[in-house]
Amino acid sequence: MSALPRHRTLPMSALASLAAWLLTPAATAAQQAPEIADADVQIASAVQAAPPALRDGATVLGWTPEGRSVVLREGTNHMICISDNPTDDAWSVACYPRTIEPYMARGRQLRAQGMTDPQEVLRRRWREAEEGSLPMPDQPATVYILHGRGFDAATGQVVEPFLRWAIYTPWATPEATGLPTQPTGPGAPWLMFPGTPGAHIMITPAPPGSGSARGGPSAAPQSNRALPCVRSAMRARTSSRSGTGISTV
Repeated sequence: MSALPRHRTLPMSALASLAAWLLTPAATAAQQAPEIADADVQIASAVQAAPPALRDGATVLGWTPEGRSVVLREGTNHMICISDNPTDDAWSVACYPRTIEPYMARGRQLRAQGMTDPQEVLRRRWREAEEGSLPMPDQPATVYILHGRGFDAATGQVVEPFLRWAIYTPWATPEATGLPTQPTGPGAPWLMFPGTPGAHIMITPAPPGSGSARGGPSAAPQSNRALPCVRSAMRARTSSRSGTGISTV
């Protein structure tokens, strides 16, 4: 009987070199760099949050490998859509009218400058809005927020879509709107951050699979296969992160 082949081991010098490389900034960046979808995939996925009639003309913002937001497509209507932020754990995209873009853009700017505390991002924007340096809409502005397990570029559909709405009504109060300040049930509107520049009406349907509501505008069959340029395992994001529940806005 022939002897079993012995496994070769790396010499200590090679192991030391490998360990040293793994600690270098280049290796760390390579391990941590998020996967960035192609521009056309980012565009196709981002507009899924918008009403169908407004998708083709929407301006679309996306992301570079360095984590900077960029304009991927100039639009022809009043809507702005932003693709999924690859640095976040869960997948989501959003669309909103241009009237609320100064507020959204300021949030992205503060986070890009290193402000990691979501409450501080809120407080800074509210203070600037109160001072008049950050313009806010004088009419309600609806933000469409679409969650899912990811975007299937092959079919052009969101997997397990779940759409909710945040209608910005700066400085609105429960007395003026007649709305409660806590959720009372799936799909029932309520007022978040009342009396502040970031006040908005939240409308969140029952989550997918609950049997009481459908998830969103572009249903797609469930699949266990890998999706291109998409992360899976959706988990709920807390509203405190940005006021709409997704960090990109």
